[in-house]
Amino acid sequence: MRLSARVDYALRAAAELAVSPDGPVTAEQLARAQDIPGKFLENILTQLRRAGLVRSQRGPVGGYWLARDPAEISLADIIRAVDGPLANVRGERPEEVDYDGAARSLQQVWIALRASERSILEGVTLHHLATNELPSMVRSLAEDPDSWVNHTHR
Repeated sequence: MRLSARVDYALRAAAELAVSPDGPVTAEQLARAQDIPGKFLENILTQLRRAGLVRSQRGPVGGYWLARDPAEISLADIIRAVDGPLANVRGERPEEVDYDGAARSLQQVWIALRASERSILEGVTLHHLATNELPSMVRSLAEDPDSWVNHTHR
């Protein structure tokens, strides 16, 4: 799975909003807190606002804040808002691809991969990040030493 810089920045900015005290946080404050390029962040915040995940206010006391409780916003919500569907194959949803012959089972693999991604990304919320209390399934996977091994050179 590859996550774009846009997704990485969006998740980090949203995590900052989840721990921010009451009141709006400026894009500049978010950019500084997470070392995100400001212009790039402005575009991401616009996407998050359009998706209904953040709200904004202009003016001297303006800024951004979460539109819902952090426990109600999953990582999947943020990823979909800035990057589209969680899993696709050549730009198509896995249920829309079709293979013949020896590759026929690949569609099931892509469906299973999407289900696995969903189980983690929909199960982790901004509240989990803000409190540093990840769900046990995520902690268990991350604590497995094999999860930290780069398998591309085996």
